[in-house]
Formats: sequence, C-alpha cells, structure tokens
Amino acid sequence: MGNNKYIRQAQYLRPKIIIMSGYGLNCEEETKFAFESAGGMADIVHINDLIAKPKMLFKYQILVFPGGFSYGDDTGSGKAYANKFKNHLAEELREFLSGRTLAIGICNGFQIMTNLSILPGALTYNKNGKYIDRWVDLATSLQGSGESRKVFKSPWLKGIKKISLPIAHGEGHYVIDKKEYRKMKTNKDIAFVYTKGEICKFQNLEKNPNGSDYDIAGVLAYNGRVLGLMPHPERAMFSHQSPLWYKNKKIPKDGKGLQIFKNAINYFRK
Repeated sequence: MGNNKYIRQAQYLRPKIIIMSGYGLNCEEETKFAFESAGGMADIVHINDLIAKPKMLFKYQILVFPGGFSYGDDTGSGKAYANKFKNHLAEELREFLSGRTLAIGICNGFQIMTNLSILPGALTYNKNGKYIDRWVDLATSLQGSGESRKVFKSPWLKGIKKISLPIAHGEGHYVIDKKEYRKMKTNKDIAFVYTKGEICKFQNLEKNPNGSDYDIAGVLAYNGRVLGLMPHPERAMFSHQSPLWYKNKKIPKDGKGLQIFKNAINYFRK
C-alpha cells in the first residue's frame, strides 16, 4: 500500500513516530518524551515486532534509531542491529525513505544508520580510546576551512545555527575520506560540526573530543530528511540540564535540544 496515505493524514493529525528498541538500545523513553513534548505521538517498537509485521512501519512518518549500546557493541557499534534490520526490513526501509518522511539516528542510532548505508561515513573509537561524557558546542554548517558559513537546508535544522548538547560515547570518531567529504560539502550534507562555543570556552574544553574527521558531529542524507548525530538532543530538553544554566538571570523552561524535535513535527504541519 505504501505510505502516501499516512503522509497525507500527517498534515492534519499529530505526526506519528516509531522509536526502535531492543538488544541494548536504552534511550527510547527519553526520545519518546522529546517527540511528544514537541507535539508528536510516539510508539516504542521492538525490532522483532516490526520484523513480524513489517508493514507497520508505514503507519508512521518519522523513524528513530535512539541511543544505547545495541548488542553491547560487541561486533562494533551499531553493526549487529543494522545487520538484523537490513536482513529483514531492507525493502520496507527503502520504501519508507522514498516518501515525504523523516528519520533520525542519535549516538548508537547514528552508528546503526551508517552501517545501514543510509548515511555516509563510519564511526570508530574515540581518539583517546576512552568513553567520553560531557557537553559540546555545535554549529550547523562549515564551509572550507571555516572562513565562511552557510546554514544548510534541512527540516531538522530550521532556525538552528549554534547549539550545545551532551555527548556520551566510546565510538564517536566520525571517519570519512577526502573525496566523500568534498561530495558532502557540495551536497550540503554536513549537519553539525564541533566548534569552540560558550561551554568549551567557559570550561576550557577541547572542541572535538573524539577526533572526528573535519570536526563532523552529524550528517544528512535524502535531501536533509535523514539526520544522524552523535550528541543527544533528547538530553537537552530543559535549560537546567545545561552546565551553564546558572548564568541566565531568567531561566527559560525549554532547553535547546527541543527545537530539533519541534522542527520534525512542524515539517508535517505545513
């Protein structure tokens, strides 16, 4: 039947989000809360349940691979989960992404998406070989060596030029060859780059702690409809979660991470 029927419905109803779970993914609840706070309706679905009823995917407008440690990262981050998804749901995934849909992979979800080959590049061990848990500063674009900037067109990034989010990973070093990097720049497929912003300057932190090539923290595909990023926007839903919360005299309730989820919901309300 395809997904055109459900996409048309999404223009009038609250968009529906499918959040994948199972085998070590552990950020489902936070991600569900984020999307529902933004105005969507989210379901957490175990991968085995989707394999049993693959057409279920077309009930949704947004596909999410959340963070965690799928299969304990024993065979490499995101590889086993991606293989299971690919072996059973490759055709449905292709059809889903061919429509006016959105998809996002956060941290381990980003790793899954690169292993599914729906996002370019790969992710490997942090340059210091250690698990890193801290906040980072991000910019939504980077051209050349940094001398000029241009905001990229993606529904996920609307209205965002700079943002600070937390990271928590052991394999967040994004790897891309020079030829593919140039292609990504031409296609405007670089979503986020690590930068020396307010948090890094205040706490004297390194801007790119995992050593990602070209400072890349997130990438795009499918004309900006698919986003993968290592930082966790679902962990920046409230202002008081930021390490700089006390510097604001008037603390707003909402954190900067909420905007990413709002952008996704608003995409279907046009």
